Amino acid sequence: MTRVPNDAARLAGAVRAVVGQLHRRLRQVDNAGVLTPSQSAVLARLHRDGPATQAQLAAAEHVRQQSMAATLGALDELGYLSRTRDPRDGRRVLVALSDLGEKTARGVHQHREEWLARALTDDLTAEERRKIDEALPLLAKLAQR
Repeated sequence: MTRVPNDAARLAGAVRAVVGQLHRRLRQVDNAGVLTPSQSAVLARLHRDGPATQAQLAAAEHVRQQSMAATLGALDELGYLSRTRDPRDGRRVLVALSDLGEKTARGVHQHREEWLARALTDDLTAEERRKIDEALPLLAKLAQR
């Protein structure tokens, strides 16, 4: 295994910490306390990836099926989900977002972007925003690795 240069190791820790802080901050502003982080994550995943089984969602979110069942139950009670038989395997049930769930997921996404746009405008100069804009392709490249 090749040795990682000290500056790369330091930068890796800094990037991870900042991305984690930003992610946590965005989760705080997205739902005004209505949804738990787990519920918000499942809502976002279904919005992004489409219908899935409970087992697929549990695996994707790295939780036990029992935990996913509780999360889905809470989202169901809020009216955010619909369930249908899998057309390829009638024994399985697909979970999808209801119309209200779609509207809510879009609203959460929009609320996060509005908060972030306001923060970029209020807290950073045009030059600082330009630097972030220039760094985005590099961060995207890291995310695709």
